[in-house]
Amino acid sequence: MKYLLTIICLLSIHIGVKAYKLTPYIPEKNATGTGIIVCPGGSYFWLDKKGEGHEVAEWLCQNGIAAFVLEYSHGGWGAFAFHMRVKGRSFPAGHNDLLQALNEVRSHAADYGVRADRIGCMGFSAGGHLVMHTAEQLAGTPQVPFFVAPMYPVVSMTHPCTHKRSRRGLLGEYPSKAMKDSLSLEHHVPQNCPPVFLMNCDDDPIVHYHNAELLDSALTVHGIPHQYEHYRTGGHGFGVNAKKTTSEAIQWKERFLIWLQKFIEKQLL
Repeated sequence: MKYLLTIICLLSIHIGVKAYKLTPYIPEKNATGTGIIVCPGGSYFWLDKKGEGHEVAEWLCQNGIAAFVLEYSHGGWGAFAFHMRVKGRSFPAGHNDLLQALNEVRSHAADYGVRADRIGCMGFSAGGHLVMHTAEQLAGTPQVPFFVAPMYPVVSMTHPCTHKRSRRGLLGEYPSKAMKDSLSLEHHVPQNCPPVFLMNCDDDPIVHYHNAELLDSALTVHGIPHQYEHYRTGGHGFGVNAKKTTSEAIQWKERFLIWLQKFIEKQLL
């Protein structure tokens, strides 16, 4: 059994992770012209494709928003089990995949029924880190997302509240101080950062709630328009599923739709 497990893990390192896949969900009616690329979480080792990917996209689609589930590069179970850093699947592979997705959706915007200048990004946990980092890096360029929505996100790579498994999935076992700092979101919020919708829960047992607080503080200091939904209870990894969280935390869905509508209306003034 031990040798069988080893073989399975080694195979997963080489063939178990497909680096890039984009699945569109296009509303059949009441389309708003807005598109959102959805990045599931999974500690940069795996992806919660269903709960933080396709279920989220279906909900957005039901509300007239075109959604695109991105399966981005990540280490895989073998890399997690054997503490290995797989070339081409750790940083900046996921970031490059999101860039590709943004370019792909914009170049086919007319086919998807969305406006090329109205493509946002939503990410959960490690996916929240991915979308926020990408927004910071693209600020001031034509590629920058319309907005970003990091949900119970991994934020810091240097603070004591760091989610170490995500850091290991992203940067490997022994990242340099410079690399950790460069990927700590709270240190790199630009003055021209796009608007942000941020959400987390105090009782999150996976990613310490202080991650989101660090990002909220940085956004506030730099005067970035944002809304921070901060719930006492709700946990982690629930996506849009009310059965996986509390009645308090699932309010984020309605709050996000209201926030997005107001943001779009403001842009049209």
